[in-house]
Amino acid sequence: MTAGAPRAGALLVAGTTSDAGKSVVVAGLCRALARSGVRVAPFKAQNMSNNSVVTLDGGEIGRAQALQARACGLQPSIRFNPVLLKPGSDRTSQLVVHGRPVTTVGARDYMTHRDRLRQTVAADLEALRAEFDVVVCEGAGSPAEINLRRTDIANMGLARAARLPVLVVGDIDRGGVLAHLFGTLAVLSPEDQALVAGFVVNKFRGDPALLEPGLHSLEQATGRRTVGVLPFAEDLWLDAEDSLSVTADSPVGRPAPPHGDRWLTVAAVRFPRISNSTDVEALACEPGVAVRWVTDPSRLHGADVVMLPGSKATVSDLAWLRSTGLADAIMVHARTGKPVLGVCGGYQMLGASVVDAVESREPRRVTGLGLLDVDVEFAETKVLAQVSGTSEGIPVRGYEIHHGRVVRSGDPAWLTTVDGAGEGSVRGAVFGTHWHGLLESDEFRRRFVTMCASLAGVDGFVVAPGTSVVAERMRQLDLLADLVETHLDMDFVRELLDHGAPSGLPTVGTTLG
Repeated sequence: MTAGAPRAGALLVAGTTSDAGKSVVVAGLCRALARSGVRVAPFKAQNMSNNSVVTLDGGEIGRAQALQARACGLQPSIRFNPVLLKPGSDRTSQLVVHGRPVTTVGARDYMTHRDRLRQTVAADLEALRAEFDVVVCEGAGSPAEINLRRTDIANMGLARAARLPVLVVGDIDRGGVLAHLFGTLAVLSPEDQALVAGFVVNKFRGDPALLEPGLHSLEQATGRRTVGVLPFAEDLWLDAEDSLSVTADSPVGRPAPPHGDRWLTVAAVRFPRISNSTDVEALACEPGVAVRWVTDPSRLHGADVVMLPGSKATVSDLAWLRSTGLADAIMVHARTGKPVLGVCGGYQMLGASVVDAVESREPRRVTGLGLLDVDVEFAETKVLAQVSGTSEGIPVRGYEIHHGRVVRSGDPAWLTTVDGAGEGSVRGAVFGTHWHGLLESDEFRRRFVTMCASLAGVDGFVVAPGTSVVAERMRQLDLLADLVETHLDMDFVRELLDHGAPSGLPTVGTTLG
């Protein structure tokens, strides 16, 4: 594999579990290769996530693939994630193909789409390999899910079809990583095992010498080496791959100390079907702003700002809000004049009523929290758009992903679109918008948090003058690349890209696949 080669090498990064570190390893490899002059692109055949972004080509893809594209120096594109599943309940997901919703499927229904989807992802990968020097693919979940192997299009099914060498990532912070790596390999068929070329250990803390005997034993047992041990890095937190990684009562990011003598505290509600949870991360980039996920009303006590992020199930998450007592706590917070911010699904919940016969299949009108005077009705056609405009003369940008439409509003608009239309709502200290990514507009965010501090009576809070979310994202991508270049055997990675998996790799154990 060399820069300017006429045809791409490619490899697949798989994981022992979801959230093992596949996304960050792919992003780190992409950034490291791009910095060395290689034309590289990311690819995830199938993703399951409610964290998505809208691309310039007018569709939605997983947020992790958008981050990986930026690591490559590319604009996010539907080509990098052709199949996206967005869970709306424990049993159903919205199926998005090439950025557009196709249907709602259950686990069994999805199987009927696999042949067509297999052809789709194969053609997209082949096109990317013809265009770029390297394509770094990310698996989905774990290849050890052998109950799904027959219809797999994202893990070993993709690797076998495209003859991709595979690196398997395990998260040592969870414990049992050596068993996870060995077991993932052992349950695969001999044909699948032949493509697994090595292992990567992620999130290691401590002295690497203590781990070395285990890695040596793993190599003796499998015939495969550990290509690298990536250390735990607290500074890596932006753009989490999946909403499942958002845990209740946990802080967001690593907040820098305040510039003034007071912190501004933000309580972000962690809905059961939360979507685009990453909207809160822009606030957490601000020095002196402490953001925490909450699922209990007691956690709202003392918060300066309450934020309701997006939801893939607005009606059921609104019911959950009431059943937990959080709805009452939000009302108490609002009555004190402290700020409340709702984004997309959270905005819809703050309104007077919601009618959703699309996602929740509930045709009856559901009463909202009534903190904003808006009525929302869901439509079959999903709004997917990159958007821009102003707020009191300050430029703002974002993107929209929603079925719900505001059909009536008695509130002033919060934003003005480029064509002069109003967007969002504001009533006193309660703000709502359908625009995701709005808070990444740095000047707007600084003004907003300053206003929130004033409304909440936090007189000693001083906003930092130069925080840039884009710059912080690129800093983290470069940190990832540094970790990959320092702790992975990049010569071995390049060998895999040039020649594929080594021949003669042994088959391990009695497989179940």
